[in-house]
Amino acid sequence: MAKYVYPAIFTKEENGLYSINFPDIQGCYTSGQNLEDGHEMASDVLPMVLCRLEDENNEVPAPSDPKSIQVDDASFVSLVACDTVSYRVQEDTRAVRRNITLPAWLDAAVSKTGLNVSGFVQRALINELHLDSR
Repeated sequence: MAKYVYPAIFTKEENGLYSINFPDIQGCYTSGQNLEDGHEMASDVLPMVLCRLEDENNEVPAPSDPKSIQVDDASFVSLVACDTVSYRVQEDTRAVRRNITLPAWLDAAVSKTGLNVSGFVQRALINELHLDSR
């Protein structure tokens, strides 16, 4: 899980819409009603596809140098950035049950404080794994 920047090819179609293709990532493409919408759609599809690659333990390809990508007159290359950790925080809000074992004396001490153990463990894991959950 990481931050990525990939070149995308934006092509203005005859109907005025934009098609967007990430040449380095197979199956990563989208479209938009206009340039602003196209960039928003590109910023959404990129982390979605990269998360799938990460989840399936597939290699995440290295991005090409944008200057090396040849395009025709109806197209241009633009960089699109994403953060798969932030994307997961925003999109995958499922709760997963995980059992933990504590010594009885620690459980008793925690019970007296009213501390939310699940919340504490989540914060500790985010900190330990150096993940930014924002």
